[in-house]
Amino acid sequence: MIKKMVAVSALTASLFGCASIVSDSQYTVALNSSPDNAKFVVTNKSGQKVHSGRTPSSIVLKASSGFFQGESYAIEIEKEGFQAKSYALTSTVDGWYFGNILLGGWLGMLIVDPATGAMFKLPERVDVSLDESVAQSADADLTIATIDSLSAEQRESLVPVQ
Repeated sequence: MIKKMVAVSALTASLFGCASIVSDSQYTVALNSSPDNAKFVVTNKSGQKVHSGRTPSSIVLKASSGFFQGESYAIEIEKEGFQAKSYALTSTVDGWYFGNILLGGWLGMLIVDPATGAMFKLPERVDVSLDESVAQSADADLTIATIDSLSAEQRESLVPVQ
């Protein structure tokens, strides 16, 4: 009986990819910024907008963009009073994909996991710190005057520069 169970388990594992059994092809990624409530836009490597919103947020992203192709995303984050930032999010090969060597066989390694996208993974979270913008006043004026055009009071308040 135990031999039959082991045989059935081995057969099942050889029919499916290891990463397809243990991992996902889509991941929930927590997107955080400091400070909170920053606007974000996520685009995939094809340039398509796949998500937008405000931080903090949880978004679901595909780890693969095709057969044997990991996905990458550009995340643009901005908030008034802070410098906008870009963050590159790239999928990596899931360690469970190499489990095919022991469990899933060549079928899992060359067909199932690459086709389902389970051979790739994404991080659980992205944290971005925004830097404050240097305040610049649009109403600031610069006046250039000669010493001859200054009043006596203005001349007395002048300080020599050395």
